[in-house]
Amino acid sequence: MRRLVWLSVVAAVAIAYPLLLSSPFQQRLGALVLLYAIAASAWNIVGGYAGQVSVGHVVFFGCGAYAAMGAYAKFGLSPLFGIPGGIALAVGLAAIIGVPTLRLSGHYFSMATIAVAETMRLIVTNTEWLGAAVGLSGPTVPRNIFDLSFLSSLPYYYLFLSVLAITLLITWWMTNSRMGFYLRAIKDSERAARSLGAPASRTKLYAYMLSAALTAVAGALYAMMFGFVDPESGFGILISVKILIMAALGGAGLLFGPLVGAAILVPLEEISNSWLGGKGAGLTFVAYGAIIVLIARFQPGGLLSLVMRRKKAAADTGASHAP
Repeated sequence: MRRLVWLSVVAAVAIAYPLLLSSPFQQRLGALVLLYAIAASAWNIVGGYAGQVSVGHVVFFGCGAYAAMGAYAKFGLSPLFGIPGGIALAVGLAAIIGVPTLRLSGHYFSMATIAVAETMRLIVTNTEWLGAAVGLSGPTVPRNIFDLSFLSSLPYYYLFLSVLAITLLITWWMTNSRMGFYLRAIKDSERAARSLGAPASRTKLYAYMLSAALTAVAGALYAMMFGFVDPESGFGILISVKILIMAALGGAGLLFGPLVGAAILVPLEEISNSWLGGKGAGLTFVAYGAIIVLIARFQPGGLLSLVMRRKKAAADTGASHAP
């Protein structure tokens, strides 16, 4: 009952946010938090629940972004119609990449995904049909509602909020299904899980493909909001690092961990960029590095796990003092 009350409060605050804080900057900030929360929640499926730290997850983000912009730039269609193609491309790539790389573990898997991401970025940069280094642009003026091109950030906010809710529901369903139990067992000890009959390779591949599909949706939404994508904004490794840190900061392997991380990191980045302008570009890398070190050293489970642990300790203390 208490959990349901908290969920209701969070949902009410999320719905009311752009109406209470109605300046263009605040609405854009809220939309960006939700957008990156979608991407981080998608990464959380394979990185948090399966324990496979994919640093090259930006490959699937770029698939969605380029598919959305390519639908307009190459075929004159609404970017919305490019989303199914982006999802299909991301899932196909995940299947091709995942079969060999998911046999690796730890930093070997991370290095393999980085190599794939950089290869994709170089391929796109040197492919004229994809705009090469210049990139692809969406519609400058919305032709109809299906273009999802708005002057205000308010429609994007509620669109992203709806997609985030669906993403969290899918994640919640997965964690409470047989697949979720398998993933947790594999994360704790893959050898032990295999000895008990868990199909480790197949389960990790399914998780990787599901994560890729949701990441592609996040990439498509990003491209539609900004109306533009190039190799750096679509396949730049910094996007993967940002997504990873958001999930780790809030709590990897927890349903709302990525949202908590996005709610902290996105405002920090946007406000520092607003205050420092172009001088703050390098500060982002410094901040990411510092956050990684602090999380690894003091709170590997993320901030949300710290709160949950303290609540549990308080409850245990209260129970021990009960007559």
